[in-house]
Amino acid sequence: MESRTTPGLWSDAVRDSPDQPAYLEETAEGWRPVSWEEAAERVEGLAQGLLARGVRHGDCVAILSRTRLEWILLDRAVMSIGAVVVGLYPTSTASECEYILGHCEAVLAFTEDEEQTRKLVSIRGSLPTLREIIPFDWLEKLESDGRLARHLRPGPIEEDDLATLIYTSGTTGPPKGCMLTHRNLVTAATRVRNAIHHPGDVVLLFLPLAHSYGRLAHQSASHRGATVALVADVARVPEALATVQPTVLPAVPRVYEKVHANTLGEIERAGGVRRRIGLWALGVGGRASRARRERGSVTGLLALQQRLAERLVFAKVRERLGGRLRVAVSGAAPLSPDVMEFFHALGVPVIEGYGLTETASSATVNEPEDFRIGTVGRPVEGAEVRLADDGEILIRSDSVFAGYYKEPEATAAALTDDGWLRTGDVGELNDEGFLRITDRKKDLIITAGGKNIAPQNLENALKTSRFVSQALVVGDRRPYVTALVTLDEAEVASSGRDPQELVQELVDDVNRDRARVEQIKRFVILPRDFSQDEGEVTPTLKLRRRVIHEHFADEIEQLYAEDSV
Repeated sequence: MESRTTPGLWSDAVRDSPDQPAYLEETAEGWRPVSWEEAAERVEGLAQGLLARGVRHGDCVAILSRTRLEWILLDRAVMSIGAVVVGLYPTSTASECEYILGHCEAVLAFTEDEEQTRKLVSIRGSLPTLREIIPFDWLEKLESDGRLARHLRPGPIEEDDLATLIYTSGTTGPPKGCMLTHRNLVTAATRVRNAIHHPGDVVLLFLPLAHSYGRLAHQSASHRGATVALVADVARVPEALATVQPTVLPAVPRVYEKVHANTLGEIERAGGVRRRIGLWALGVGGRASRARRERGSVTGLLALQQRLAERLVFAKVRERLGGRLRVAVSGAAPLSPDVMEFFHALGVPVIEGYGLTETASSATVNEPEDFRIGTVGRPVEGAEVRLADDGEILIRSDSVFAGYYKEPEATAAALTDDGWLRTGDVGELNDEGFLRITDRKKDLIITAGGKNIAPQNLENALKTSRFVSQALVVGDRRPYVTALVTLDEAEVASSGRDPQELVQELVDDVNRDRARVEQIKRFVILPRDFSQDEGEVTPTLKLRRRVIHEHFADEIEQLYAEDSV
C-alpha cells in the first residue's frame, strides 16, 4: 500500500535507495556526498532530540535558513514525530518573522547563522510560546541528546495530520498560513511524472525550502531516488552547474530568462561575422524546434543546418549549464514562450507546470516528450481541473490544502462544499487537455523570481503620504517591483520640494522594513491622476489594473528598459 505520510515516504525512499548519494552538500573542501544511510541516521537522531526537548504532536517548529542540508534533515525530523514545520525566508524582516512565529505559536525555532539568530532574539520578548532558538551549530548536540532519549516514542501519525504551514502573502493584510497535511505533501511528491526523474539523476536545488515549490522539488526527487545537490547561495548556481553537472534543474523563470538574455547579449557584443553566425544559429534552432513539435523530427537541409548550429553555438551554451542537463522545470511564475523555444532549440526542454501553495505546488505539468509551449500542461495523476462559468480555474485533488490556519472565513471562500479549490486564476483548456493561464483574478503579484507580493500593501503605504494621490505597483512576471505614482500637485507645490526627490524619500521609507524582493526598485511620476472617465478606476475608486497597464504601457516598459540581466 502506498505510504500516505511523509515519514512513510522517507522510509520507503531509504529502503529502496540506489547506490548513489542522497545529497551533495557544498563545503569549503568541495561537494561532500551524503549517503541515504547517513541522512536517515541524522533524521532519527534529530527527531529523538526534538522529543527530548519536549516537542510533541501538533507543535509548530520554525526553520529560518537558506537551502541547506540541515533544513532538509530538520524538515524530515519534525514531521516524523507529528510536529509541524514552519519555514521562514532568510530575507524576511524581524517584524515578518514575529508575525508568523506568533500566529503559529511556534515552540522552537532553528536558525542558520548569527545574523538569523540575532533577528529572532530581537523579537523573542513578544513571543511567549517560543521556548528556544537553536542555531544550526547546536544540531550535533541535539542529535547527541537524541541518542540518549531513544526510549521516547512519538505518537501515531495519520495522513490527515497537519505536516507544514506555509505562509503566503495575502492581497491585503498579513500573510495566511496554508495548512498542508501529510496526504497533501505525499500526493504532490508522488504524482510528478516519471518522465521528469530518471534513475541516476542529479537534481540541483537552490529554491527556498520555505516555498512549496522548493519542497515539492526536493521531495519528488528523493521519492524517485535522485541525488539532490543543495546550493545555499544563489550567486553560486553558475559555478554549481559546471561542477555538479545536474541532469534536472527546477528553477524559476528568472534563471532561464538570464541564460537566454546573456546568450543574446554575447551574440550582439561579438559583432561582425560572429554576430551573424549567432543570429543565424538562433534562427535555425527556432525553426528546428517548431519542426520537432509539429512533425516530430527535423529532416533535410534544416537537419544539416541544425547540426552546424549545434557545433557553433548550442553546445557551448549547454556546457555552461553543466553539459548533462536533460530537462529543466519552470514554476512559481509564467515563463515567456520565446525563452522556452530557445531552450528547446538547445536540446534542453524547459517544461512548465502549475500549482499553488494551496495545492502543494502540484496541479498540472508538461512532460519532456509531450508538451505544448504556452501551456502549463495536463493535470497530474489524480487531479481534476475544470473552469467555472467566469473562466476561473478550479482544482480538486488530494494535494489541495486543508485550509488557512485560524481563518475559517478565508478557507470557506477558497474551497467549495464539494472540495474544489478556487484558484483565482483564469484559464483555458484545449481539446488535448492542456491548460493555459490567461489572466489572474487575484491582484497578487508573482515576480519572475517566483515571489508572491501583495501590491495593495505597498500602494497603501505610499498613499499614506500627503503628497501622493494614487499609486499602482507593477511587478507581475517582472524581475523586480516598480510603481506608478500620481501626486497631489497643491501639496507638492506648498512644500517647495523637488517632486522626484520627495517621492524617492517616500519610496526609501516604504522599502525600509521590507524584504529586498518586495522593495520598490524604480518609480515614475505620472502627469495625471487615474481617472474614472478613462475607465482606470471603478465608481468606488478601486484600481482597474489592466486598463492602467494598457494606458501607461510605455511608462512601464521604460521602468524595465535599463534592466541589467
